[in-house]
Amino acid sequence: MLLKFTKMHGAGNDFVVLDGIRQRISLSTEQLRMLADRHFGVGCDQILLVEKAHDASADFRYRIFNADGGEVEQCGNGARCFVRFVHEQKLTSKPEIVVETHSGLIRPRLEEDGHVTVDMGTPVFAPERIPFTDGTGEQSEALLVAGETLMVSVVSMGNPHAVQVVDDVESTPVATLGPLIEHHPRFPKRVNAGFMQIMDRQHIRLRVYERGSGETLSCGTGACAAAVSGIRRNLLDSPVTVATHGGTLTITWNSEDAPVLMTGPAISVFSGEINL
Repeated sequence: MLLKFTKMHGAGNDFVVLDGIRQRISLSTEQLRMLADRHFGVGCDQILLVEKAHDASADFRYRIFNADGGEVEQCGNGARCFVRFVHEQKLTSKPEIVVETHSGLIRPRLEEDGHVTVDMGTPVFAPERIPFTDGTGEQSEALLVAGETLMVSVVSMGNPHAVQVVDDVESTPVATLGPLIEHHPRFPKRVNAGFMQIMDRQHIRLRVYERGSGETLSCGTGACAAAVSGIRRNLLDSPVTVATHGGTLTITWNSEDAPVLMTGPAISVFSGEINL
């Protein structure tokens, strides 16, 4: 199978984007893992599949597969790359499109300066919807990890996140704590682990250990989750500038019933073909 692809990144969070509208695509878990492998494939954090919408109100359908081949509900940086991809491939000329995902409809918009703003919908705090067993829905939850009690904010941005405030994000043992939080039994569908250092009321530094991918250079939904949790705990004010290892994102959230808006870059790196 000869497969056409485009390699893209959003603030360093990198993707293999596949056009499932003009080519027929049906990939096994092993093939997805091969594509994502940085030694034997193209290499990426996630694979994005562009398809025709099932929902009559949407322009496209958007599917996301992590590097381990597992399909997930949402990816914020990927959503920005998605809208740039469909414009560059001339699949649409609309500045704002409606995209169907496993977690609902999102509305990314291509700005005049080339950045992309995505309406990520409203955050979810109800434990049963995240899901997070024995949760209270409060602003901060106690989580026992390796004999230590961590205080985390648990929120879904279409996918589950557990965000903790740390003193120094660079010295935090993300590689050790990340997988322990990801696979914690209180998260039945696993969780993305965020580590947030507050610089001032409108600036944070963030690292995210993503489920199924490990630590990535940036995580769009993780940036949304971190900003939302900080605003909700009265530690931050909107808009929040989120500095990651791969770049900077801006998150706007004005009230609990308002959508979260994420703005940041989306870059095409190269296009090619791979024989699977």
